[in-house]
Amino acid sequence: MPITAKLVANLLVTAGANRILTMDLHAQQMQGFFDIPVDHLYAAPVLVRYLRQAVTAPAVVVAPDSGSVKMADYYAGLLGADLAIVAKRRVDAQQVAVLNLVGEVEGRDCVLVDDLATTAGTIVAAATRLREAGARRIFTAVTHCRLTTEGYQRLADSCIDEFVTTDTIPASPQQPGVKRITILSVAELMAEAVKRIHEERSVTTLFQLA
Repeated sequence: MPITAKLVANLLVTAGANRILTMDLHAQQMQGFFDIPVDHLYAAPVLVRYLRQAVTAPAVVVAPDSGSVKMADYYAGLLGADLAIVAKRRVDAQQVAVLNLVGEVEGRDCVLVDDLATTAGTIVAAATRLREAGARRIFTAVTHCRLTTEGYQRLADSCIDEFVTTDTIPASPQQPGVKRITILSVAELMAEAVKRIHEERSVTTLFQLA
């Protein structure tokens, strides 16, 4: 984690913030950078409600790299799905070489989960490996979508059937030729959290799904 994250935390506190509400931090340890209360929400309830209707059981939730395993395991539990992991080796900042797939995906819908997509290199490389292994349909569940021009192009050329994300970051204009992108709103979830904090009620139940 860069030291600049601590600097931003200090700037927010100095500017007068007395409580922080955030969603799917890239590293949960960042909560410790703040000297004020931090409420860390997850986009999973929003994404999983949609995916329950979109995917066909028995599905597989896939971690596109080792850093996403914990998140993928959480989604697998919510979806009642199996878990698979794609092992990767990064060639450079732009290129990813996929090494191995652990898990059975042949003939099944797969959901790749990650917290952030920019160049889409990791998630597209993982999707390619899943297709090679016989995956039926490939979805994503990405919280923060900040695709670059290169990322949009990779997505357009990829085998991903549906790129599911949220509006935590204002979406860039969708590029021509890009396959289906579904953007789900987290406004209701955030609003309910703000309301509960104001009323001094617990926000823990917001992580639960019926």
